Amino acid sequence: MADRFRALRDRLRRQAQRRVSRLAGEYERRQEALEVVSRNEQARLDAELKALEERLERSRKLDLSRILDDAMLGDLSNALLLPDSSWLKPPPPPSLWARIRAAFARLVAFFRRLFGRGTPAPPEKSKGRSLTFAIPTGAGRSLGASEIGDALARLTPSQQEEFRGNLSRTIEAKERDVRQEAEEKRKEAERQRRSLEAEREEAKRRAEKEVDSRVREAEAKRVDRELRERGLVAEREGQLQVTYGLVERFARLLLEEESRELAKDPRLSPQGSASTGIYEKARLLRADEVAHLDLPSSVVAARLQGLKHIDETTSFIYREVTSERVHVVLAFDKSGSMAEGEKLPAAKKALLALYVAIRRRHPDATIDVVAFENEVRVLDLLELWECSPGAFTNTAEALRTAHLLLRSTRASRKEVYLITDGLPEAYTDEDGRVRAGQLEVALDRALERAGELATVKPLKACLILLRSEHPEYEVAARKLAERLQGELVVTDPKHLGVELLIRWIGGTETIRKAPQVQALPARSAAAPARTGRRRKADRRMGG
Repeated sequence: MADRFRALRDRLRRQAQRRVSRLAGEYERRQEALEVVSRNEQARLDAELKALEERLERSRKLDLSRILDDAMLGDLSNALLLPDSSWLKPPPPPSLWARIRAAFARLVAFFRRLFGRGTPAPPEKSKGRSLTFAIPTGAGRSLGASEIGDALARLTPSQQEEFRGNLSRTIEAKERDVRQEAEEKRKEAERQRRSLEAEREEAKRRAEKEVDSRVREAEAKRVDRELRERGLVAEREGQLQVTYGLVERFARLLLEEESRELAKDPRLSPQGSASTGIYEKARLLRADEVAHLDLPSSVVAARLQGLKHIDETTSFIYREVTSERVHVVLAFDKSGSMAEGEKLPAAKKALLALYVAIRRRHPDATIDVVAFENEVRVLDLLELWECSPGAFTNTAEALRTAHLLLRSTRASRKEVYLITDGLPEAYTDEDGRVRAGQLEVALDRALERAGELATVKPLKACLILLRSEHPEYEVAARKLAERLQGELVVTDPKHLGVELLIRWIGGTETIRKAPQVQALPARSAAAPARTGRRRKADRRMGG
């Protein structure tokens, strides 16, 4: 199922990658088009600037007596029509002496006309502006080539110098405008480029987010379908709920993970290599006994009969004569204090792993999972995984329940493992009511129940205390372990699973050690290859 999920995820991500690639290609095309427009616009502005610089250079060398360059007519017209030019301003008002002289001249002219002497003087021309050559049009004022030539011919030398300055300033103003336009175009192109890049990144982010969403949705649908088909989840009241099968498979994974930390010793392996009974070598009678086939003996028997392959007549198996009956009680504290940190989840995982380990080595074992807080309940694996924290710690009632479960069994191996994180806080009185708050009474009741449980024989008891900052917790746990005649283990939640497994399989090392290379003693030539003790051990085999 994991392989199918991986293939589904890879296929969806390949599809998404193609879609993202197409999206990136589209944005690249848009960016290339933007670059082309920007380059064309920049080339146009550069050409215009170059033309303005050439016109400015020609204006400085311009001969005003003759104008041969038609491209300069617009600049000449603009320079002539500048409002603040001196030749467009009215002449200054005459002085007092000039007015007196003018009045005296008019008086002399009057007497001359009166007495008939001399010809009449022509009327004096009005002196307005020195140049009046503007031709009004709909778009403003403009000048033709002939008007420009006439105007330039009437300019005085000082006005010609002023005109040259006006012409240079006009062209320079246009050049500044073009440069400013070029800078604005560059900034606008850069802004569009950044905007397009940001849009591209945002589109890529949305596409990747959509991909992740689609992958999760597809995986959820596939997981739902797979788990339904395998019976690992079931729909109850419109909601999916886990089944016993899913919890059991999860427990197997937990066991494999925890087993990696065990000491590398076949005798300490939880995979079922230890002996659970007494076996004898015999002929194969049923097909289901092939699992216990003694391959070397079967091959030898076939060769002695001249056969190339073994068959039913030459097959030997190890048949179990007596078996070991096991009864294990797994009790764990699910009071309110177990909700702190990862205590309760760690206890659940550790018990699931130990449950599977016991089943692998002893398939017919009786395993009772007991959860205790104010009250005590016997749970299956599904209820174990779904249980939630409760109230106070009623250790005495948990020990009483374990005693009731183990005293009536006929198992040859009886074990109890109790996980807690603190002091006994509650107890059940003679009337069946739970009382809490009296720690000394609760501890005394727990010690009394521990003594009753210790009367069960044979019994292997192990009390696991989750490490705490309060030293009195360990003192109380040690008293309970002594009364149970068992072992006390103080550990952290993350090491709880390994500690349970190593105690159950009878080991003491919880950390895998590196192998040590030792020199083997020299073997004597007279030493037999197989001793009688080895042959006797061959008659026993793990279940």
